[in-house]
Amino acid sequence: DLVDRYGDFLREPLQPALNLSGMRVVLDMAWGAATRLAEAVFSATGAEVIGLHGQPDGDRINVNCGSTHLDSLKAAVQEHRADLGFAFDGDADRVMAVDAQGRVVDGDYILYFWGQTLRQGNHLPEDTIISTVMANLGFERAWQHQGGKLIRTAVGDQHVHAEMVRRGAKLGGEQSGHILCHHYSMTGDGILTALHLCSLVKQAGGSLTELVDQSFTPYPQKLQNVRVTDRDRRANWQQCDPLQTAIAQAEAAMGADGRVLVRASGTEPLLRVMVEAAEPELVNHWTSHLAAIAEAHL
Repeated sequence: DLVDRYGDFLREPLQPALNLSGMRVVLDMAWGAATRLAEAVFSATGAEVIGLHGQPDGDRINVNCGSTHLDSLKAAVQEHRADLGFAFDGDADRVMAVDAQGRVVDGDYILYFWGQTLRQGNHLPEDTIISTVMANLGFERAWQHQGGKLIRTAVGDQHVHAEMVRRGAKLGGEQSGHILCHHYSMTGDGILTALHLCSLVKQAGGSLTELVDQSFTPYPQKLQNVRVTDRDRRANWQQCDPLQTAIAQAEAAMGADGRVLVRASGTEPLLRVMVEAAEPELVNHWTSHLAAIAEAHL
């Protein structure tokens, strides 16, 4: 009974407009929590559903499937000539999408599309989206170009949620596909997010590919991990003068068309060095340079 009520909770906010008849959708349920309900919920909207990894199997959750391994979803979308596909993670609070061409539609795109829809209906306070330091600069520039504002937090949905509550924001999330829309739920919910994205694609004419083409071009990003076994050095990397000097040089060279993000992993003995810029050559050069400086001095 609780599962049935949960299914109603997912569909009701989109009724009576939620009609996905004519759409072919692939769902990768990652052998996890989405297996109980995702296919039934989408089928009830009239969509033709093709399921992958659709039985609960605790030994295989997320193994070469789901939102962190998209190859099987891409292949299935193209093999079945589907309109789009969704891949959930094991506990189904995250989702990644794939368009008909097999292109990955991550959390940045989902926030952009959902933000546009809410903004058009005057349901997005101060035209603000909350995301993390990992949000792509191309997404941020495109959203700002429309008059919107993007607020960044530390990585982690708990930080996004806290900032949303503090500011009274209604939409936030992470590039990884963990989306929070407080109009509908206070927590991340991959099935809810997938339904809403599918609904807005249908309302826009039925093509996620066209929406992607008309949105933004992500800036190239490169992440390089540097192993730093000394915990104090890793935690206090900001005190490394050669690295700080190199970061300043990189930021000056890239200007407004690039950024540097360095952060210590909270779970591994790693310093994560990420560079993002409009030009791939700059990304490769500065990522390698900064990682080499970190390795030499930390």
